[in-house]
Amino acid sequence: MLIAVAQTRPRKGDYEGNLGRIGAVLAQVGRWPEAPRLVVFPETAVTGYFLQGGTRDAAVTAGTLYRDLALQHQATGGPAVDVCIGFYERFHDRVFNSALYVSLGGNAPGIRHVHRKVFLPTYGLFDEERFVDAGSSVQAFDTAWGRVAVLVCEDAWHSMSATLAALDGAQLLLVPSASPARGIAPAPGRLPNNMEAWERVMRRLAEEHGVYVVLAQLVGVEGGKAFQGRSLVVGPSGDVLAEAPPFEETIVQLRLDRRLLRRARYDQPLLADLEVTLPALLRQSLERPPQPVRFDAPQGPPTPVMRPAQATLPVVGPLTPPDPLAIDPALVERWLVTFLEEEVRGRRRFEKALVALSGGVDSAVTAALAARALGPENVIGVRLPYRTSSAESLEHAEEIARALGIGLETIDISAAVDGFYGEGASPDATRRGNVMARMRMIALFDLSARLKALPLGTGNKSERLLGYFTWHGDDAPPVNPLGDLYKTQVYALARHLDLPASVVEKAPTADLVVGQTDERDLGISYERADRILHGLLTGHDVEELRVQGFTPPEIQLVRGRLEGTHWKRQLPTVAVLSSTTIGESYLRPVDFGKQG
Repeated sequence: MLIAVAQTRPRKGDYEGNLGRIGAVLAQVGRWPEAPRLVVFPETAVTGYFLQGGTRDAAVTAGTLYRDLALQHQATGGPAVDVCIGFYERFHDRVFNSALYVSLGGNAPGIRHVHRKVFLPTYGLFDEERFVDAGSSVQAFDTAWGRVAVLVCEDAWHSMSATLAALDGAQLLLVPSASPARGIAPAPGRLPNNMEAWERVMRRLAEEHGVYVVLAQLVGVEGGKAFQGRSLVVGPSGDVLAEAPPFEETIVQLRLDRRLLRRARYDQPLLADLEVTLPALLRQSLERPPQPVRFDAPQGPPTPVMRPAQATLPVVGPLTPPDPLAIDPALVERWLVTFLEEEVRGRRRFEKALVALSGGVDSAVTAALAARALGPENVIGVRLPYRTSSAESLEHAEEIARALGIGLETIDISAAVDGFYGEGASPDATRRGNVMARMRMIALFDLSARLKALPLGTGNKSERLLGYFTWHGDDAPPVNPLGDLYKTQVYALARHLDLPASVVEKAPTADLVVGQTDERDLGISYERADRILHGLLTGHDVEELRVQGFTPPEIQLVRGRLEGTHWKRQLPTVAVLSSTTIGESYLRPVDFGKQG
């Protein structure tokens, strides 16, 4: 059987538009010299994945989706084809994350199966249990090619799901998935780290059960979360037979050969062993109360104790752990360029972007990524000096713009800041610095309206966690590519991007006060602060950090800033008076609906 795996990028909440794109894929594969018998689409391919409270708005019945797919297929005029596709399903007045398997055209069109996702991730990035109900079964079903079963995303991470499917006769496992990419540590193949984990899981399922496994992954960016792609087809011996590239819309085609199933199950009859042994295992292990340990008593005389010879075996210690803040800068560059392409043009429909160029490394990296994503002719750097601003900062901003080939504008905010306070006023440095930061945002957003260009944020993860920014000032731009990179990781990316050494090597400064530097203000270097922050965020306690070489005052300084600035990383706290409070009960992602 020739199959096609369609690694697609849906537009969030756009059911009609996404159906049209699915129809275009069916038309494309229908024109192949040999059309595929089966086309597999990813999880939630008709709506996008992270819908939050919009899930119930986007859910449709399986009958509705089948009817609409049949109409799309009929319009293509193509040959009969089976389709497996993920969607949010309305069923018996409930909502499920489901996958539909249908036959379109031919002599026996109709719905063959609906699988409702059983294991709903509700941790980290995920909150499925709040918005959908869990399915309750895994079943195989008959198709013209053979027995097939469907597992949606996390279902496949629990090996018992595949075992149940294989015991029900499945020869082919279809795994529609919408897995956000995570992990930027150096890795083979320059892939997001959880991509490697997906491959391991798919290969294990195939090899253990002697089945084909097809992983169909979503691509695109939703609210900053980039879906990784790299769809896979794995043979029944655990070999990867085909794979799609990461982050790109692609169609993978491959012919499934039933002879490989017979060969794999003969060479490694694990499934046959399980079929014979499972009933006894269940009876002995789960279906009776715990039994005391039983064993026979010693028999015969004791074995004489011989004088041991002196052992000389080599001793091997633990491996040196990898640097937890090390990144693959080429992977990060590609990832963030994709993010900016999607967020600026795809979601918000802007052709141009603005970057407030301070002359520092963060704004330089943001501008470089924007130039790669949108083209340098569509990026404008903006210098926003106050009368006490460093001349060196202005020179470095111009150097960055020249090196990147982007536009450069200068808006002096001195008169606006001084006029705010009035003649003779002498505010302290903190008050004036806050007004300067907010005035810069006023100027940037006004320029945005004039040039129809989207402002990009430049704040890094270290600054955000330490609260080292002006609330509703330098954190105001709606799109920020660097917000999940520690300062030291930004430096690594800057060196990879070959930015001017004068910018990369100088001491970081907000340039709000003459002679100010970030690390002097913070009382600790970014190198040490980043590692303490990473440790705290990943669950290390104070004693573990102390053993790693950090002093109690350093830990307390970083921990105090982290815990004392949560409010700066949130929207204003609103008194909850109803069951429809914005941000609590009424939840819609930032990219849900029309952007403007």
